[in-house]
Amino acid sequence: MVAPPHLVRTEFRNGPGARGPVLASGMPAALTTGEVARIAALAHLDLSADQTDLLARQLTDILTFAGRVAEVDTADVPPATLVQVEAPALRPDAVRASIPRADALAGAPEADEAGGFFKVPRVIG
Repeated sequence: MVAPPHLVRTEFRNGPGARGPVLASGMPAALTTGEVARIAALAHLDLSADQTDLLARQLTDILTFAGRVAEVDTADVPPATLVQVEAPALRPDAVRASIPRADALAGAPEADEAGGFFKVPRVIG
């Protein structure tokens, strides 16, 4: 599915792999399977070709819907007021018994029982 013409600017992205129009928000009007595959690789997702194709179509539909929502004229709509009338019910902070530290660290790959921590692979940077 491609975004309707009234949601699309007559602007094209520049640079390597440039293709097609973008929505008024600056988002592409459609995502290619290549873009979805690149995003999936960044998220360490192993998607099949069928899954990548399906996800590209679904994300394009979401972008199209977001564009339709963005075009709604809200000029005469008053700002929303606080919807939550009462404060949320919070449980009181109380010290409770927990599982022993050794049990909590038992399944960790690089646990330091004395320090009470374990190492995890670096995710960012």
